[in-house]
Amino acid sequence: MPDETIAVNRRAHHEYAIEDTFEAGIVLTGTEIKSIRAHRANLAEAYARIEGGEAWLIGAHIAPYAEGNRWNHEPTRTRKLLLHRGQIAELTGLTQQKGLTIVPLRLYIRNGMAKVELGVARGKKAHDKRRTIAERDMRRDLQRESKHAGRIKL
Repeated sequence: MPDETIAVNRRAHHEYAIEDTFEAGIVLTGTEIKSIRAHRANLAEAYARIEGGEAWLIGAHIAPYAEGNRWNHEPTRTRKLLLHRGQIAELTGLTQQKGLTIVPLRLYIRNGMAKVELGVARGKKAHDKRRTIAERDMRRDLQRESKHAGRIKL
């Protein structure tokens, strides 16, 4: 059964150069997982942090569940991430290097469990962002030209 992608942090690939990725589980309440299954989540402003030997997802927005009651969750609360101790140690070592941070790249459901793909990232400079945009435009133009070249003209 393939993963069901719920939310993608498109801004992360524009703002950062992703060097490594990790998969983490998320500790959620009942109304949060129902809202995620309804595709009502956003990772645009989110980031992850290691504090006290635990990983935390900060700033991820999961909309309140529509049929929730007075026990509905707070949309941008800090959520605990589930990682192995060795992975947390590796992330701690990587983020202590200058310029590296942890950003969530994708929120998805695998086998009924909500997972987040974390990327260890280095911030891009303005000229790197321009180069990325230029490369993307070139690829798009090449695809467009090859698509037209394959057509038969009568």
